[in-house]
Amino acid sequence: MNFKKREKGDKKKNTVVIAAALLLFLVIAGGMIYRQIQGHQVKEAWAERLERGEERRARKAAEAEEAMAESEGVLDFSMESGMDVLEAVDGRPLEVELTEETAEDFLKIESCLVNNATSNVLLKATAEGIPASDDDFYYLIASRIQHDDISQGAAIKSVFKGEKIEFQFSRHFGTINGFLYKYSIAIKKDGEYLPVCKPQYITNPGEVSAYKSNGEKMPTKKGLLIDPNKLLSSEIDDLGIRHAAYNIPISRVLGKTTSEEYPTIEYGYQGKAYEFNGEAISEYDLIFSTLTDKEIEITVILLNDIAQGYPQMVHPLARDGIGDAPYYAFNASEEDGIECLAAVSSFLSERYSGRANGRGVISNWVIGNEINARESWNYMQYTDVKTYVREYVKAFRVCYNIIKSRNAASRIYISLDQRWDSNAGGTGSYDGKDILDEFNKQIKEGGNIEWGLAIHPYNVPLTSPYIWNESRYVKNSVDTAMVTMANFHVVTDYLEQEEFLMEDGEVRSVTLSELGYTSSDGEDIQAAALVYAYKVAEANAHVDAVLFSRQTDAVEELEQELALGLNNLDGSHKYAYNVFRYMDTKQQEEYTDFAKDIIGIKSWGEVTEQRRAAQ
Repeated sequence: MNFKKREKGDKKKNTVVIAAALLLFLVIAGGMIYRQIQGHQVKEAWAERLERGEERRARKAAEAEEAMAESEGVLDFSMESGMDVLEAVDGRPLEVELTEETAEDFLKIESCLVNNATSNVLLKATAEGIPASDDDFYYLIASRIQHDDISQGAAIKSVFKGEKIEFQFSRHFGTINGFLYKYSIAIKKDGEYLPVCKPQYITNPGEVSAYKSNGEKMPTKKGLLIDPNKLLSSEIDDLGIRHAAYNIPISRVLGKTTSEEYPTIEYGYQGKAYEFNGEAISEYDLIFSTLTDKEIEITVILLNDIAQGYPQMVHPLARDGIGDAPYYAFNASEEDGIECLAAVSSFLSERYSGRANGRGVISNWVIGNEINARESWNYMQYTDVKTYVREYVKAFRVCYNIIKSRNAASRIYISLDQRWDSNAGGTGSYDGKDILDEFNKQIKEGGNIEWGLAIHPYNVPLTSPYIWNESRYVKNSVDTAMVTMANFHVVTDYLEQEEFLMEDGEVRSVTLSELGYTSSDGEDIQAAALVYAYKVAEANAHVDAVLFSRQTDAVEELEQELALGLNNLDGSHKYAYNVFRYMDTKQQEEYTDFAKDIIGIKSWGEVTEQRRAAQ
């Protein structure tokens, strides 16, 4: 055999063996460059080939060439695979060193949603990079609402660290509802849990509710704080209202009753027993069922006065003022306070959802009254705005999550008065704008929800019905000290900002849950003010309802020169009665034109286009 020909064949065959060895090495080593060990592999392969004998050396050159072609293809594939591995390694997220100051904003929370079909919660988050920690895991920490320190919670799950994080877990913790928990993602650092996001709440409690609708939207925004003594009279029908407001003080519903006809209602919630006043509840049943039968949408204001036997309802920082204020901050800083507030929310929303129960339907819930008026209507010791709002937000979350879990269609509101941006100092009240800013910020940090604003844009001063008169406290700009119906667009303009929008991009629901004008300066002046206010509310697309205070004068308000009723104390009608009755009907011009002369305008457009005029 020709030696040169054989040598050529041998070299080609040798290449086959080298390629096979390289393929095995590249798979194991993940693409390491094979040239570094080529010499050693060649020697071993050559020795092996010599031992195989003459028969192998006699193979045809064509077979060697074919093997060579195949091996080149395999080699190309192996090189590409190796490079892919190297690129993947190079592309891994960088490890990030976190400090206590930077850790809490490391993760971006995508959602924290419950699935009714599985009763599980899915928490999704993303990160840019991988945080350095003691191990390779993220931990899910479940904490009760009152706990601000993650060490007071419990780790319930772990997942490998990555840039996309998902935790799926049950929404039940024994007898405790998962809606009364908040959830944090943490890493282990020096043996302790370090949170890498702000605590998150479940944001879609309505997913598990039995009730999904409260009926059709009302055809008018006109509403009234009703007089229960006139509930069964023809006045409510006569006035044509489609919205009604009613207060529920906690002391009226919590506790035993001595009535044999309406015995105490025992209500079990999360393994504990609560007692509700059967007699008081029967009164609410009558009121709410009557209004619902009349196709009137009901707004309830939940008020925290002193309920005998339930001291846990009052916030610890409010207990020094017991007896000095009408209403107090709700207690969501202690476990028994949270559970009692949740029980009240559950009982009432369960009882007043769905027409089939025959007790009426409450569509809207206002949590507290004018909470920026700390000293007057939501007593708690003076603190900085952030702390004050934080305590309210906890209580709001309890009410929101529990009410929505019973009736998804319910709307839940924060309540503010007309003090907007006065910067007047003092410790008695906070500016509504400051409260609103901080409330929105804290809610969004814990998971955005569909809260609404219930505001009381009374005139300044309260004893003046002259909305249209200029005032140094009322400006057509966001820095106005007060908001009245003369500049109410300031509020809804403010809520149109992106940071205040709901998750679907819509502006939040706004209701004027309390608004009234005195007849002390003349019944015609009061009537003109009512028309002015209603025209502004009617023209504002973001306002869902305006609830005027009130159907009948109240003795305690008359002592302050506030004769706000459509009726006098004796039940006789004021001039405003018929004006109110017809101001949203086809006959409105006949009953409202008189007000133009009093206000000093030629058309209502001068009032309703206040925003355009301001710009």
